[in-house]
Amino acid sequence: MIAVPAIKRRRVTPPDSSEEDASPSTLVAESDAPGVEDFFSSAARWNLEQDYEQRPRKLKEKGKENTRLPIKTAEGRVEPLQVPEVNEEDGDSWLGSEDDEDEVQKSDPELAEEKPKVPVRRQILEAKEELARIASLINEDPEEHAGAFRALAQISSSTNITVKKLALATQLAVYKDVVPGYRIRPLAEADMTEKVSKEVRRLRAFEQALVGSYQSYVKELAKYAKSSRGDVEEAQATLATVAISCACALLLAVPHFNFRGDLLKILVQKLSGKRTDADFVRCRETLETLFHDDEDGTPSLNAVTLMTSMMKARGWRVDESVLNTFLHLRLLSEFSSKGSQNHIDKPVNQDGVNGKKPKFKKEFRTKKQRKLMKERKVIEKEFKEADATVSHEERDRMQAETLKLVFVTYFRILKARAPNLMGAVLEGLAKYAHLINQDFFGDLLEALKDLTAQAETLLSDYEDEEKDADADADVDADDDHETKRDGTRESLLSIITAFALLEGQDASKAASTLSLDLSFFIAHLYKTLYSLALNPDIELNAKSMHLPNPHGPSHLPSTTNNKVNIQTTTVLLLRSLSSILLPPASIRAVPPVRVAAFTKQLLTSSLQLPEKSALAMLGLMNKVTKTHGRKISGMWSTEERRGDGVFDPLRGDLEGSNPYASTIWEGELLRLHYCPGVRVAAKEIEKIILDVK
Repeated sequence: MIAVPAIKRRRVTPPDSSEEDASPSTLVAESDAPGVEDFFSSAARWNLEQDYEQRPRKLKEKGKENTRLPIKTAEGRVEPLQVPEVNEEDGDSWLGSEDDEDEVQKSDPELAEEKPKVPVRRQILEAKEELARIASLINEDPEEHAGAFRALAQISSSTNITVKKLALATQLAVYKDVVPGYRIRPLAEADMTEKVSKEVRRLRAFEQALVGSYQSYVKELAKYAKSSRGDVEEAQATLATVAISCACALLLAVPHFNFRGDLLKILVQKLSGKRTDADFVRCRETLETLFHDDEDGTPSLNAVTLMTSMMKARGWRVDESVLNTFLHLRLLSEFSSKGSQNHIDKPVNQDGVNGKKPKFKKEFRTKKQRKLMKERKVIEKEFKEADATVSHEERDRMQAETLKLVFVTYFRILKARAPNLMGAVLEGLAKYAHLINQDFFGDLLEALKDLTAQAETLLSDYEDEEKDADADADVDADDDHETKRDGTRESLLSIITAFALLEGQDASKAASTLSLDLSFFIAHLYKTLYSLALNPDIELNAKSMHLPNPHGPSHLPSTTNNKVNIQTTTVLLLRSLSSILLPPASIRAVPPVRVAAFTKQLLTSSLQLPEKSALAMLGLMNKVTKTHGRKISGMWSTEERRGDGVFDPLRGDLEGSNPYASTIWEGELLRLHYCPGVRVAAKEIEKIILDVK
């Protein structure tokens, strides 16, 4: 038998210190410490194998438990799904490849700089998919995905112009859907420390994230819109067009939200330029729509303030269509008070009689009824705040401030004599005539008289230049700016505006405080009738496509460059004559001398007018003869003449021209006119006169 070696036992007790080969114990100090003997005596009873038994065993790793459901094979047997094992070394193999890549980059720097280039079409496709994914997440739950706004902003910072356009358009669609129907105010320190519920805290976090992202988006639109000014690349120009379109759409969609002023600045800045391209027209139409649909009054006030400051800073060198946007303000039809450039008149019934509020008999209510009414008022106030309704008083106050700014702008342009804006100003004053109070009416009337007198001077200067055209044919073309004003059109518009202002006033109340004598305008129109009849462009407006006179000097005023008004000179003349001869307020109070003088001059002018203008003029004379037939019937017969002496058609004074000393002989020539319509109109006038007799 093989001898089994004896098991060597481990000594538990420490060796005796007297032995020579025994090593000194580390547990016993050289000096005798108290209690050491007891420690060693108790150590013999320790179970040293207990810790060893309780240690976890290192066993061979078994395969991971398969938690997948079994599958049914093609043969119909149910078997567990086999999952391929993943080797950890293979899974972490990419960690070691970084060191290799670093070594390659250090050895070859040119190779390290090269990155895989993604095709542009691939970039655009990926950007579309990412933008669609983020937008859908925001639309599903905006409060949950408030951080997605920042992701959209990061995509818009791409170097690809197409991706930028897509990102701007996507943000526009998202903000139009997500922006609430109220204005978000910034949180104060007290609101931050206030204890609120979880839902309120979540809503506040979403609102602040929305406002911050929205502000960044508006700033980005403003930055890209500025690139449209000057000569830029086509890609930058298209990006600016997209930015301006987004600003316009956003302003119309959420005009109540924060940073409305920044959006208005983008539009006003575009309107201040010289080019009237598609972006210019889009901005102008956006402002017109905003003015028309504004129920609050605050957006209109902000826009008018910015436009007034811009026009003043540019010295009124803007397109007239910018000023015509004031004609789309809702206060034209809604505002009931009158105003001026300084103040707005209060309604008469606002403060009662003599400025005192009327007294009402107090109704008796019990204490319980008073308490119920008080609670009801509080509830109604909360409902109004929840509905964000604007009171009539607040809207009237905003419209009053807007009206003052409009009048200030019109009056400043009148004093500055801006040639390209005179027509727009005069048309605007005629539209706002019913809103002008008596104080402002006097100032405007004096300004219109000065403008008419200056127009008369321009006409005389024009005639002198026409006589000396051959001698001054080589005049420098730099003087075009001084002679672009059309005195004829400006004088006609001044007359129309003056009579429109008079019609807008309450004549019974204004007679005691204002001098309503408009004879200056009447005399001016009477003197210019012959020159207007000989005007070859009387049926053309300022925007008509026609060639200038090739034989005239280049410095003479041209209607193609003058954009005073879209109406033709004939239309303006007919409007002026209707205001003088057929005033709506006092049609029977027109003096007979005025009717006779204008009748003689207009029939003489009809012989020189073109066909359409002659038809329009005879149509006006038809109305005049029906209304004032008894005053002028004697002018068609030589036997019934009232006046003595000689008729002087070239005299500027109506009474001094002695119209009743003349005879209407122009009717015989008009009956032989080449146009059948003119012949019929002349016969109808004579028929009316015969019926009056």
